[in-house]
Amino acid sequence: MFWAALIVVIISTISSVISALYKYRDVLLYTGIFFTRKFKPAQHQHKYAILIAARNESAVIGNLIASIRAQDYPAELIDIFVAADNCTDNTAQIARSHGAYCYERFDSEHRTKGYALQFLVENIKRDFGIYAYEGYIIFDADNLLKRDFMSRMNDAFDAGEKIVTSYRNTKNFDTNWISASYGIHWLRTVRNEHRARSFFHLATRIQGTGFLFAAEIIENGWNYTSLTEDRAFCADAVANGYKISYNNAAEFYDEQPVDMKIAMRQRIRWAKGHLQAFVETAPQLFAHIFVTHGMANRDEPADAPWWKRLFNNVRLRFMSFDMLTIVYPRQLVSFFKKIVVMAMRIVMICVTGYAFVSAGLLPGAAQWIIRTFHLTWVPSGELQAILMLLAAAIMWRINSWLTNMIFAAYVFISEYKRIVPIKWYRKLWYIFMFPVFDLIGELSMIIALFSHVEWKPIPHNADVRLDELEQKYEGNAK
Repeated sequence: MFWAALIVVIISTISSVISALYKYRDVLLYTGIFFTRKFKPAQHQHKYAILIAARNESAVIGNLIASIRAQDYPAELIDIFVAADNCTDNTAQIARSHGAYCYERFDSEHRTKGYALQFLVENIKRDFGIYAYEGYIIFDADNLLKRDFMSRMNDAFDAGEKIVTSYRNTKNFDTNWISASYGIHWLRTVRNEHRARSFFHLATRIQGTGFLFAAEIIENGWNYTSLTEDRAFCADAVANGYKISYNNAAEFYDEQPVDMKIAMRQRIRWAKGHLQAFVETAPQLFAHIFVTHGMANRDEPADAPWWKRLFNNVRLRFMSFDMLTIVYPRQLVSFFKKIVVMAMRIVMICVTGYAFVSAGLLPGAAQWIIRTFHLTWVPSGELQAILMLLAAAIMWRINSWLTNMIFAAYVFISEYKRIVPIKWYRKLWYIFMFPVFDLIGELSMIIALFSHVEWKPIPHNADVRLDELEQKYEGNAK
């Protein structure tokens, strides 16, 4: 019993310390309610290359390119590059017919989106030169850009930001609770993470698509080829002293899965990629908390004021710590912590049994259940204690469910002008079901830990044009 109690104490203490390290996020949460960084209109218009990795995307690639061509930004300053990656349809033909540069790639062994982007960047470097463009923007083939997207991103780039992400909306938000949960998830990240980090000039995280970076970032090529290349990109950027900003005014639309099988496959891939990103990047991020190797002031002139250099140094150290908390697989560690602690407590109960109950150490939740439901039969001894422990665990899960529902409601209220009009009863259903999204995330992380995961494309079939999407949003504009 001594060793069981010691294990519980050690694990609980470590868990409490880790939870305390995350407390600073409360500041981000509350700041994001009221503030985000805003950018002044640009003084200069910069030249950009748009990178699109596409595999069998004939249903949607044309609509994306059309939305890029419909931008209020000078067309001569935007070139579109498509990697038709292992395609068996006419994706390449459609891309070229819409005026994009298209490179076809056939490699059955290296199939992640990261490899397709690497291939695309190598071809641009060979045919045009990396610095033929000042900035690069990555999109998925199913995306659609709001008409002023490029102008708004140019505002941030012209302000000196070298990596910028944008507002990720959902073009099939109202299809079912699965697509709605994805949509809520992206907007929860906007509210809880992007807005405040951008306001404080820190590094937020990019999420796969809709982000801009300066040419210097890929001077030596695109080197992020894991299952979740975006996490590796973020960690490497921060480790090299780059901020990652967010522009709330730059908006694009993304298609989300509507089928549970597809959603599970995607979430398991994300989870595996997140674990890989932690293993690959955590040591470097942890080291940069203590040693910056001069990265903090790389872009500052030698005669920069001492206080500015000190501020940059402290900021980079904090950004490294902050990004480490992002790549850290907290959900997975928390799950195993609960399992181990539960098992150790059951061992303790089985050893001490009735003494545990008679000493009045039952969880408050268990006592509430007994009083509320007027239980006439209450098992005694070890079984009673174990049942009460399980009851406490169930009450914790209910509390977690309600918390996620509150966040979903908060997203609907705070972002109502930018969410497609949805009937009130469907909103209630989506709010109620949103906690399932996080439960799937926890399950996916466990599956990913013990399984081999291969990258497979997510099918995109929503043949929606930008003008059709704009019509759906007319109700919010009135």
